[in-house]
Formats: sequence, C-alpha cells, structure tokens
Amino acid sequence: PPMTPEMFRRLAGAVAVAVVAWNAFFFRVNPDELGVVLRFGEYVRQQEQGLHYRLPYPIEEVLLPKVTQQRVTEIGLRSSASGRGIPSGATDVREESLMLTGDENIVDIEYAVLWQIKDVFKYAFDVRNPEQNVRDGAEAAMREIIGKSNLQYAQTEGRSRIEQDTKDLLQRMLDEYGLGVRISQI
Repeated sequence: PPMTPEMFRRLAGAVAVAVVAWNAFFFRVNPDELGVVLRFGEYVRQQEQGLHYRLPYPIEEVLLPKVTQQRVTEIGLRSSASGRGIPSGATDVREESLMLTGDENIVDIEYAVLWQIKDVFKYAFDVRNPEQNVRDGAEAAMREIIGKSNLQYAQTEGRSRIEQDTKDLLQRMLDEYGLGVRISQI
C-alpha cells in the first residue's frame, strides 16, 4: 500500500525519537581525546577512544579534552598563526618580554612554551584557567633563570642551557601547583 501522510508523520516521528535517543545515551571519544564523564557535575569515570554509553544530559555530562594535542603558549608576543617561529604579523608584548639579567642588563626575550595535558582530572578540576597558569609560570621561570645569568652568556653559549633550566623549573612549579600538564619544550 502507498504511504499515507499519517504513516509518513509516524515514521518521521520515530526517526526523530531514535536520533534524540542516540544523542542522549551515546557519545564518541576521538583518538586524540579522553572522555571525562560527570554525574550531576561530579567526576565519575574516564573513557578511552570509541563509542560509549551515558545517561541523558541533566544526569551525566561528558567533557572531551584533546589530551594528545600539542598546545603553544607564546610569551612576549602574540600571533594569530599557530606553529613554531615568529610570524611576520606577530604583536610584541613588551611587559612580558623585557627582563633583567644578573649583570643588570635588559634583554628582550620572546619564546613559546609547548605543552600537553598530562593528567586530565587535575587539568579540568583542580585549577582555574590552566592556560593562564602556564603563561604566568613560564614568564616567572624565565625571569628567574635570566636573572641568574649575565647578558653575554644568555646571548651565546648559555641559550640552550637557559631553555632547559627554564623548562625544568617550570615543570616543577606546575607539578607543585597540581596543574596536570607536561612541558615538552621551551
């Protein structure tokens, strides 16, 4: 028999109910993500990549932070492009980049911090605004290391050592604060 308008409305309604039910009860975690399931706003479990079941929204909510993504925080400059190097359209941020060396010279340092989420629970729930904490910590760590160095050392053979010392100090600071991130490179 041909499909009547009533049969079409019922079929459309059944399809709509199925789509809503699917979205209400299932979620997908991509390979670069980690699913963090919250029940009434409280942490319940983590889910690896794949398709998973959850209770509908008012009861359970899912956060999907990209845990394998390499994040970049720029200190002393802001660019719209992501990646390494200083793009031609970068904006200089002098209050971050000007630093005093141990021999009382002023240096202008622009650098980037590459980092990833190490502990998604700490990153998502233990601190507010983790990106700003990485920025502030990186600036403080670099100022401390530069403040112990002289200008000649910082401009020549000490550059790689300063990068490594800053990375180590920053990682210790962020671990102490319980931020849940791993510094890859300065």
